[in-house]
Amino acid sequence: MKKHNFSAGPSILAEEVLDQAASAVLNFNNSNLSVLEVSHRGDDFNHVMNTAKLLVKELLNIPQEYEVLFLQGGASLQFYMSALNYMGTHNTGGYIDTGTWSSKAIKEANKTGRSITISSSKDKNYNYIPKDNYISTPIDYLHFTSNNTIYGTQFHKFPQKYNLKLPIICDMSSDIMSREFDITNFDLIYAGAQKNIGPAGTTLVIIKKDTINFNKLPSYLNYHTHIDKGSMFNTPPVFSIYVCMLTLEWLKNKGGINNISEKNNAKANLIYQTIDNNPLFEGVVEKEDRSIMNATFKLKEEHAGLKSQFENICHESGIIGINGHRSVGGYRASMYNALEIESVDTLCQIMNYILKKS
Repeated sequence: MKKHNFSAGPSILAEEVLDQAASAVLNFNNSNLSVLEVSHRGDDFNHVMNTAKLLVKELLNIPQEYEVLFLQGGASLQFYMSALNYMGTHNTGGYIDTGTWSSKAIKEANKTGRSITISSSKDKNYNYIPKDNYISTPIDYLHFTSNNTIYGTQFHKFPQKYNLKLPIICDMSSDIMSREFDITNFDLIYAGAQKNIGPAGTTLVIIKKDTINFNKLPSYLNYHTHIDKGSMFNTPPVFSIYVCMLTLEWLKNKGGINNISEKNNAKANLIYQTIDNNPLFEGVVEKEDRSIMNATFKLKEEHAGLKSQFENICHESGIIGINGHRSVGGYRASMYNALEIESVDTLCQIMNYILKKS
């Protein structure tokens, strides 16, 4: 039975990408070597790295003053690394706190300097995006997380650099490549690959080269090191980057960001309409801030007795990964690029079936 994979990450990959990756594990580019065995210094992998970078630039319309990197350590390393490289005169970073991941970034920033929380939605368990982002304290940069996988909120309008006149850093781990945006509004973007780009193991970093402080930093934690070495300061995660390249090629062949954005909106509209029109369920977050990538919802308290029935039918129908994060509860349907609308329709049909039978 086909699985309908709503997992929050590592998440679904396109079938054609999996087929190509599986073949390369056995024989990469007719070399009679596995992609797991080839040298990262060889011509074959140099082509992979360069192609992946060029695809990122093409898909996101990235100008020449930006560098594309594939690093390791996930967003968790970038929480610290971004603060370390961008803290300057004020030794202070400004943060919009919208949940677990931004809270972790704040914690790491305090290890290299200090952080100021510009605004927060913690007062309502992060069920909305704070709109009042007035900055009253001198800071070196503004950091925010564009999409919040755990709580299901998303920035639909970004803070604007031309208004703030300071560097903007964004963690786009869970919604990059899902919609179009103006890259020049940002100085640093980082994203763990395991949502829309590829498998876990590498992190995409897009950085405006002239905005980095020339601090005396440990070599690995200095962005200049990775720019100078072309993402090969140390042995890169060859297989992960290779699958990222395949995924980016798949995305381009599917019509690029604009086309995938339309499909993502269609999926989100379908599930949110079902949630809103089904009296058994309710959404977790404010409607205007709902994530296109991660729909969070729950059974209403008076219908909690239907939990086992709903989950059993989902399991029998091949639906996996819809349990909500332990800090929120309920359910979470993660609808990344490779998830087809048929999977969302299957989930919605089950929700409506439960209503008819209740």
